[in-house]
Amino acid sequence: MNIPRFIWSVLMVTEKNMRIYYYKGSVVIFGLLFPFIMFLTFFIGRDLDLVLFFPGFLGMMLFFSASSTGPLITPWEKREKTYERLVSLPVVIGSIILGDILSGAVFGFIITSLVWLVGSYLLHLPLTDPVALIAALLLGSFAFAALGTLLSSPATDTPSNIMMFSNLVRLPLIFVSGIFIPLSQLGDWA
Repeated sequence: MNIPRFIWSVLMVTEKNMRIYYYKGSVVIFGLLFPFIMFLTFFIGRDLDLVLFFPGFLGMMLFFSASSTGPLITPWEKREKTYERLVSLPVVIGSIILGDILSGAVFGFIITSLVWLVGSYLLHLPLTDPVALIAALLLGSFAFAALGTLLSSPATDTPSNIMMFSNLVRLPLIFVSGIFIPLSQLGDWA
């Protein structure tokens, strides 16, 4: 396998996905609006320290924004019959999958970084280790985007089926993660 050609094909698939799928309704809703609505739902009316709650919100924002593009790309391309055209190009299937993951990771990293910049400016949050923050954002965005791409693997050409399935997996994960309710209050099974 020619490594420069592989990297080039990954970047081309990533660019295609960024141009087409970043502005789709389900990516905007589940990647941007849903984390903000969840944050407001659990923060308003409760006596929570926003400085302590903000890192959990960033984690949830990264989780949903990075994993929102993957469940849309593959079924959408299967429905529009562009997936067959993409597979017929001189690229290996690994570059298509890695391009899908990379486009979700870039989306998650950019959105979460913007939220962190605005939030830290408004809340005057101290940053003790910027290298650890960037490393965590990069690793988390890639891992969550890989999860989103994995969730798109069932053979269907209907994006709504995959989005429903992905939310069936993602929603319970945020409720048992300790973001909204501390793990010590979840009981012995947590």
